[in-house]
Amino acid sequence: MPLQVSPAPAPALRSVLTALGSPAARGVHTPALRSVQGPLSPELPLPVHVLDVRDAPSAAGSGSVRPTRAGVPRTRLAGWRFHIRSGDRPVAAADTLPTPDGGWSVSQFFEGPYLASTERALRQAESMATRYQPRLLSVPELYMLTLWLHGNAEADPAGGVPAPTDLLVPLAPAPPGIAPHLPYRVADLLPVMTLRLAPPPLLESTA
Repeated sequence: MPLQVSPAPAPALRSVLTALGSPAARGVHTPALRSVQGPLSPELPLPVHVLDVRDAPSAAGSGSVRPTRAGVPRTRLAGWRFHIRSGDRPVAAADTLPTPDGGWSVSQFFEGPYLASTERALRQAESMATRYQPRLLSVPELYMLTLWLHGNAEADPAGGVPAPTDLLVPLAPAPPGIAPHLPYRVADLLPVMTLRLAPPPLLESTA
């Protein structure tokens, strides 16, 4: 079923178009962008949310999810990401960030494995029976990025938190022990991530 891709803020899109067309910005373009001769198009806008996994639910003894004091994991919108295409081929991505004056600016262009991995995960999601709203969810503490498939396809893409039945698809490269491109329910994956960040138990003194 097709994904419900949300439109990005217009100023964010304009900032990418301006950076792509500005000779002054060529120095921050990636090698692939600098080598393209034809037109470039920013597509597939995805909101990038950041998860504070230390506030996420953790695993109980039965394998269920134990709510935190807030009841839900804490997330925040960090920006919007665009895939830059030359024809039908993705060649790079652009990250945009909000500015203090209420606008948006391009923070970086980049290539690398997350570009191809995101495209692959989106193709996977297109074949699912449920209609989702695609987002990106970053877990900085684990150096991890996931495709977040939000079950409410009509929700405000800038808000909300992962619901237990939402899906997270870890992108490659994923942390050791977490399989990339395997859809996990939020209720199943969040406890795994939380345990990875838990401090080691204190050893009792034998003195």
